[in-house]
Amino acid sequence: MNQSPIKVLGICCSPRKNGNTEVMLREALAGAEEAGARSELVTIGDKDIKGCDGCRGCDKTGRCHIKDDMQAIYPKVLEADGLIFGSPVYFWNVTGQAKVFMDRLVCLYRKSMLNNKVGGVIAVASSTGHAEVRSLYYSFFAANRMITADFVQGFAKDKGHIKKDRWAYAASRELGVKVASIAQARFKYPEAYHRSLNDMVKEKYGVESMPTDGRFDGSPVAAEMAPASRK
Repeated sequence: MNQSPIKVLGICCSPRKNGNTEVMLREALAGAEEAGARSELVTIGDKDIKGCDGCRGCDKTGRCHIKDDMQAIYPKVLEADGLIFGSPVYFWNVTGQAKVFMDRLVCLYRKSMLNNKVGGVIAVASSTGHAEVRSLYYSFFAANRMITADFVQGFAKDKGHIKKDRWAYAASRELGVKVASIAQARFKYPEAYHRSLNDMVKEKYGVESMPTDGRFDGSPVAAEMAPASRK
């Protein structure tokens, strides 16, 4: 049976409509379609997306109770096989809109619903800050057991100037091809590692990850982890 075409979702976290980040994301999605994927672009700057209020309700339900424009985006994220995040650099990191969007994905993180999705990153800055954007998103991918594809940095300031960055323009298209191609390969984490190490260690050894929850209390667990030949 033939598998349905994979889908790549571009998430533009720039507050500027048709800005440099959006231009690069559209080029990346064109590359994804070139590789046989379906694609869609979601812009965050024109949406009403509130910050996470830390209610912790999603720990149990996997759903966010906040009723805003994020509710219409969750199904798109879940349907996608690949996610390409794009953000301009504001004070050496992502925009506020990008961070709020990331925080609101915690409900999917809680139930491991982003596992095995392919992640790509596009960052645009006038000079520096690209590495910080990459670091944040790569950490997000790792926490969600996503498959990291690659990162593109563009240099531009005024609207439309990214088109002069020949490398960034070409690399964005290739990033889309790469995300789609990796998604088509259907790589997966082993099921035993679908959860975070925090959860696994708590279940297997009864040790919490938070220092305030007894991480350093009780007997060392080293003896329990020793190979049978050493016991």
